Amino acid sequence: MPRSTPTDPTSEPAAPEGADSTRARIVAAATDEFARHGIAGARVDRIARQARTSKERVYAYFRGKEALYAHVSLLELARVAEATPMDPADLPGYAGRLFDHFTLTCPDHHRLITWGRLELADTAASPGADPIRKTVARKIEQLHEAQRAGQLDPTWDPVDVLALVNQIATTWAAQTEIGAVAAEQAADPSLAARRAAVVSAVERLFPRATG
Repeated sequence: MPRSTPTDPTSEPAAPEGADSTRARIVAAATDEFARHGIAGARVDRIARQARTSKERVYAYFRGKEALYAHVSLLELARVAEATPMDPADLPGYAGRLFDHFTLTCPDHHRLITWGRLELADTAASPGADPIRKTVARKIEQLHEAQRAGQLDPTWDPVDVLALVNQIATTWAAQTEIGAVAAEQAADPSLAARRAAVVSAVERLFPRATG
């Protein structure tokens, strides 16, 4: 089916009336497809087949794969924000929530986000970049406020704080090969032990505010 490339890859044509359930199935199928295969490897025909619809119907909702990826990645960003609210006075707790989301609850979604980072890294204005930047900027401002309130060590740059906490929290989601070895060789192979290590590491760097 011929398609034009839109100026804004996140823009979508109006959905056909009475087809919300079809659209929801497309989004669910696309989330699974992108998590498994990335953007370049994803196939619209597989998405359509899993969603029990046609490729033409997929393109009636979304102008192309990047627009569809942008949509599902922004939905995932919203899910992460809802499931992992950040309290700048309790960064170990925030790290634990991130661990739970990406390692226990939605491990496939970490892959979905990682594919976008890899495949859209050289795109000047990648789909969904502005909302993600706004979310990051909001968290950095929260950390600034915590420093001003004496709840967080002011010698740290908030940008570094956020990057380090996120990296530590997603260690096991990002390094599944080490996780497989840990399951056999760690003194305590349980995920609870891995979570405790994540929380403890962040606690040592950025202790919870007291009082």
